[in-house]
Amino acid sequence: MRKTKPKAILKPLYPMRINKYMALKQYATRREADELISNGIVFINGKKAVLGDQVNQRDKVEVKTTSPKEGYKYYAYNKQIGIVTSLPNSTEKSILDVTEFPTKVFPLGRLDKESTGLIIITNDGRITDKLLNPRNIHEKEYVVEVDKPIEHNFLVNLINGIRLGEYVTKKAKARRIDKHTFEIIITEGKNRQIRRMCASFGYDVINLTRIRIMNILLGKLKQGEYREIIGDELKEFLQKLSIN
Repeated sequence: MRKTKPKAILKPLYPMRINKYMALKQYATRREADELISNGIVFINGKKAVLGDQVNQRDKVEVKTTSPKEGYKYYAYNKQIGIVTSLPNSTEKSILDVTEFPTKVFPLGRLDKESTGLIIITNDGRITDKLLNPRNIHEKEYVVEVDKPIEHNFLVNLINGIRLGEYVTKKAKARRIDKHTFEIIITEGKNRQIRRMCASFGYDVINLTRIRIMNILLGKLKQGEYREIIGDELKEFLQKLSIN
């Protein structure tokens, strides 16, 4: 019998771009890493990183902010259709372009341009990795309207996991609200994941709104509005992230 050679394990080549490094470490996608770098909270060996920086194997990469004089602030924001989370191109506007906050803040995570719903806005870099790192399992809940009647088999596949290229989505929770609308709770956040999951079964998404991140609810916020997260709601949120 002919023996096959074991596949070689390819090691990452250094130096590499900072956004690629953060993606390889499963910290964020390259685009998300660029957003964090643009927000000025990524540091290489204690020095603030800039887009395009190179990282060597022994470099120390951190995401942090110094404690602001006015204290840490946390806001629940309802992103409107047509607005990008951050890093707009020349024809786009971001959340921070269209909404003024009482202090300098940045969005955590993202929603695609066509989607609406909850984004957490803060100046607390301590929670970035705790919330965004895929190793940390945090629920995010969405309401999704599709273009044709929802079949039972479709929901079953959403719950059990769907192959998207080389990736299989993690198990989810899903339930039908009405003929064309369902709720889904996921613990990951691949690029345009829910839209791709629907498309793999021939469904086009008409509306997609994120209504919850962990214990933070969108509630009655209108598009473009925000509220401060305070009190017991904030305490529970930080406790779930192991932030004192």
